[in-house]
This record gives sequence, structure tokens and C-alpha cells, in this order.
Amino acid sequence: MKLYPIPTGNFKLDGGAMFGVVPKTLWQKTNPADENNLCSWAMRCLLVESGDRLVLIDNGIGDKQDAKFFSHYYLYGDDSLEKSLHKAGFDFSDITDVFLTHLHFDHCGGSVKYSSNGTSFEMVFPKAQYWSNQDHWTWATVPNPREKASFLKENIMPLKDSGHLSFLEVGQQQFLPGFDVTYVDGHTDKMMVPRIQYKGRTVCFMADLLPSVGHLPLPYVMGYDTRPLLTLQEKEAFLNQAAAENWVLFLEHDSVNECCTVKQTEKGVRVDQVFPLSAL
Repeated sequence: MKLYPIPTGNFKLDGGAMFGVVPKTLWQKTNPADENNLCSWAMRCLLVESGDRLVLIDNGIGDKQDAKFFSHYYLYGDDSLEKSLHKAGFDFSDITDVFLTHLHFDHCGGSVKYSSNGTSFEMVFPKAQYWSNQDHWTWATVPNPREKASFLKENIMPLKDSGHLSFLEVGQQQFLPGFDVTYVDGHTDKMMVPRIQYKGRTVCFMADLLPSVGHLPLPYVMGYDTRPLLTLQEKEAFLNQAAAENWVLFLEHDSVNECCTVKQTEKGVRVDQVFPLSAL
């Protein structure tokens, strides 16, 4: 098995929204904000090469939204999904599976593009099956008012209409040999967190369970989470196991740190080391 980080670009979000009830005087120590209270975030995906399967975990925000939409998120940097795949030696048509941790636009927007006529949609990865689970699909396609703006129909419905959509059974713990799945419900219903066996280590793709190193303290929970107290419980259990078993946490949204390990301290689980995935 081989793993390739796939950075798809950076964006900015309000620091208060990203840290919920935690005061700015605390969170800005690890995630400094600009004059508009915006912090920088990555959209870092992961490519898994396993036998004849080439699995892309999440795919960033995409490029099909209008200028008004993108003006809210201040996209910046030279990275893109296409550039990063090419750097790893692959093209869109090489991808066999797209594993979507959840269907918020910054995680699945790169799934679908406008066709050449600009009036219909087509799959960015024409040979791939796109993976979600039935519970999360229902949650996303009949959205609650709180999350409605994060579940964009043009990102989601073409997956089903094209025939490229597949579901893991809820509770299915293995996607591929060496690629297991944990389900969490605090951020959004039935978000999937991959755990991959790689070079004798467990690499966890943290999605929005742990957006950044700055979110390690338990109360540091995003304002976007639908069930913040549940996130706190899920994060505590996950981080305790990560510390006990020396897991590598691959960070999708940390704009500085690609991976970290954690350890137990008198203040709870805290960062131990930070490093790129290539250091393994």
C-alpha cells in the first residue's frame, strides 16, 4: 500500500465559527486570525494505492461554484486537485474509488464538474465509484436548516443520477483490507473516519473530527458541529486510543501541519510530534 497527500488548495473561515465557544484569546495562539477574524485552512485529501484500487479520500471544494460563492471563502495558494494528482503520477481517469467522509461542499465539491456545454454535470473521476453511506446520504439530501448551506445539490445529486454512487453499510468497519472506518455523529450524521494500516502504523484521516492541531483540547469544538457535546465525547475516545496506540493523525484542514501524533499529559491529550506523511 502507498499513500499520497493530495493538497487541493487553501481557504479561510471565521475563527469563531471554527472554535465555537472557545475565546479568541485562546485559539489564536495556535491559529492566528487576520484583520477580518479569518483563519487559514487547508483542504488536504489523501490518495490510497492498494493493489489495483486507487482510492481518493475526499476531493476539496471543486471549481464549479460562482464568483459570489468563492468570495466568501477566500481561496488561495497554487495547489489544486489536478496538480496534486499529476504530481503523484496519476490522472482523474486512474481513480477507481472516491471515498467521501461526508458531503459538505469542502469535502466533496471536486466530485462533479460542469459538462462542456455548461448546462449539465459529469463526474470528475469517470471510472470511479463514489462511496458514502445511506444514513449520511439521507441526512445530506433532506438537510436540516443548520446544514443546508453546506450540502449543495449540484455536488451531491449527480453522484446518484450518474450511477456512480455506492453505499457502505452503516457500521461496516472495513472498506478494504487495511482500510477500516469509524463512524461519528457529532459534526454531521454518520461522518466516516478512515483508519489505514501503513508501514506498520495506523494512519487516521481525521476529516472534521479533528480539523487541526489547534483543536486537540476537548472543548475546542467547531461551531459548525450539529451535536457539539457528542463531538467532544467522540473526540475524547478517539484521541485516548490514538495516544495509547501511537496513531498518526492525518489532518485535512490544518494549513501548517500535515500529520501529528498525540500523548497523554496532565491537561489531557496534547500534540506529541508534527511531521509530513513522507517522514514515515
